[in-house]
Amino acid sequence: MNRLILFITSVLLSFPAFAGCMTFAERVAEGMQGDHRSESNRARDQYRHPAETLAFFGIEDGMTVMEIWPGGGWYTEILAPVIRDHGKLIIATWDPQVEGQPSYRYELPKKMQAGFARSPEVYDQVVTEYYSPPESASLGEAASVDAVLTFRNTHGWIGGGLAQDVFNEFARVLKPGGVLGVVQHRAEDGSDPAVTAKQGYVSEAAVKELATNAGLVFEASSEINANPRDSKDHPKGVWTLPPGLSLGDEDKEKYAAIGESDRMTLRFRKP
Repeated sequence: MNRLILFITSVLLSFPAFAGCMTFAERVAEGMQGDHRSESNRARDQYRHPAETLAFFGIEDGMTVMEIWPGGGWYTEILAPVIRDHGKLIIATWDPQVEGQPSYRYELPKKMQAGFARSPEVYDQVVTEYYSPPESASLGEAASVDAVLTFRNTHGWIGGGLAQDVFNEFARVLKPGGVLGVVQHRAEDGSDPAVTAKQGYVSEAAVKELATNAGLVFEASSEINANPRDSKDHPKGVWTLPPGLSLGDEDKEKYAAIGESDRMTLRFRKP
């Protein structure tokens, strides 16, 4: 009987009329198990808690969601199938026309686009914007986006002296009532962001200041992505930890046991 019920359910969900009845949370759970995801990326779910994180940010059907600097597309591969036919997903990746950037900023978007081409049934509705400030500094039309999401990027903007301009741009493209969701490797409060950003970490106070200066209102924080095992004093900064493991085999088991970094998860709103 149980097998029959499962079979009938799977058949019904194959029809758009029934598939459309799934909730956002149910589609996130389904997207996390999609065949387009690699086993190595799925292994990071235990550290990154995508279902809980997206729920905390309040992502819902009908939203226009912009993901900033998706890198290799770890979150994109979850967001794309969930938002497909139920909203709009924009990825703001590095602008290939801007010269002099680190090589990964040219390589990673190419790899991601190749992945899009292999799975059009997942990625065919994803819209790409190019964003490499200060040369390429616009994220599109003002008040055009319901949610801006950034995962583990803020330290780079601080290190490049761009952070306030970047957060100002987030505020500009957000609609009134729109959400900024930030996940970032977390330094201790009271630390100097100019120093800790070099190690990949930023304090919550520093991120809140950037958002407040941009006219955004802090709404809530979550410990979804916290990791108390992270001492934040590693030889090669946050990149010492998984998934980077920048020391190679040196103390690999030690750092693998710590897991991914301690992270803040913050939600801001545009008045």
